[in-house]
Amino acid sequence: MNEKTTHFGFETVPEAEKAGRVRGVFGSVASKYDVMNDAMSMGIHRIWKDAMMDWLAPRPGQALLDVAGGTGDISFRFLKRAGSGHATVLDLTEPMLVEGRKRAEADQMAQSLDWVVGDAMALPFEDNTFDVYTISFGIRNVTLPAQALAEAFRVLKPGGRLMVLEFSQIPNDMMQKVYDLYSFNIIPRMGQMIAGDRDSYQYLVESIRQFPDQETFLQMVKDAGFENAKYRNLTMGIACLHSGWKI
Repeated sequence: MNEKTTHFGFETVPEAEKAGRVRGVFGSVASKYDVMNDAMSMGIHRIWKDAMMDWLAPRPGQALLDVAGGTGDISFRFLKRAGSGHATVLDLTEPMLVEGRKRAEADQMAQSLDWVVGDAMALPFEDNTFDVYTISFGIRNVTLPAQALAEAFRVLKPGGRLMVLEFSQIPNDMMQKVYDLYSFNIIPRMGQMIAGDRDSYQYLVESIRQFPDQETFLQMVKDAGFENAKYRNLTMGIACLHSGWKI
């Protein structure tokens, strides 16, 4: 019997192994994850996440499921914008959730937050539960992204909104080459210096290159059943927001 394989960065691994490896990466870097995000993107990830909230336009009382929500960045932003509501932060990696709970915002918003260890491909929630589903820099780490999108569709209420923030491809070849030079030469070194972990950041850079481009991923969102699906490039396509609705 042929074992199904998938990408782990530039390595080919059995599908059954990927989740454990991803858990290892994020367990290793959890305590330095937020600091590294600022260093790697020179703080731009904050602007991208604000752009995500601008397009999402959270409303009071909404229930958010933030998958691969890690240290709570998106959930905190969502609750601040909404004014009231509830956010469930789900992540495969418990150390990431532990770090999220330590943040000051987590204390201020404790009544409005749940932290759940779980898998994007098999969400531990009933159908039609959430108003909004977000996944930020997480879907490229999922073994089968199409299955994660199908689960997103399942747990959203009719009228619910999907929003995916992910690294993507720069449409300009020359700019992409410059960005690749930075990614492959600088980011793993930063990982070594700041998080004491070169290999995990080498994987993260490689995983970005393996992720489908904007149009391919848009089609995946549509194939999962989402209507009115669109995307917006951020910073020339270094990152991209995909949006869809469960009608």
